[in-house]
Amino acid sequence: MNITEFTEETSEYQVIPKKHPWQGKCFMASGIEGEATNMPSSDAHKSICNAANRGRVAIFIDGSNLFHAALQLGIEIDYTKLLCCLTRDARLLRAFFYTGIDRNNEKQQGFLLWMRRNGYRVVSKDLVQLPDGSKKANLDVEIAVDMMNLAPYYDTGVLVSGDGDLAYAVNAVAYQGSRIEVVSLRSMTSESLINVADCFIDLDSMKKNIQKDHNCSFNYR
Repeated sequence: MNITEFTEETSEYQVIPKKHPWQGKCFMASGIEGEATNMPSSDAHKSICNAANRGRVAIFIDGSNLFHAALQLGIEIDYTKLLCCLTRDARLLRAFFYTGIDRNNEKQQGFLLWMRRNGYRVVSKDLVQLPDGSKKANLDVEIAVDMMNLAPYYDTGVLVSGDGDLAYAVNAVAYQGSRIEVVSLRSMTSESLINVADCFIDLDSMKKNIQKDHNCSFNYR
């Protein structure tokens, strides 16, 4: 079956014969003692599942989920390092970052501007105040729709989230022929999401490779 591919040179979609064949074992980095793991080392280039050819990669980052995972790990994310790590041995199609925004937060606005200028497509939604006083923006629908709409154009989808509400979308994308890698902190990841993914990577196993250097001048929370 023929599919189409987006080419940056012509800004058009063109027909290609088929997707890349998948070979090799899938590695799981669980970070849980006693649980089976085939993770060969903690090197950055081995943090992602060992597919022989990951092909074209699309990355979908749940900003709120990643932020809380980073708090659990006690680190700040270096988003340049994160993008390099997730794109390892592959051609990046798109990297999406989904987040709720507070339009009065100038520091957040500066952070999102930096993200847009450094390889990310930012998808945002205004925060809504809940009855308990907290603020939240749910972007599960946006993530699911983008994953499914772009599925014909990427070989590997990397979902950085542990939200079980996305399990159905991941399963639907897998049926379209794309390979799905889920990256999240194990303690914050739904079993249903792990079960439908082609492989799962514990964010803890990538900690040293994606954390921000202490001498970095930019600091965002």
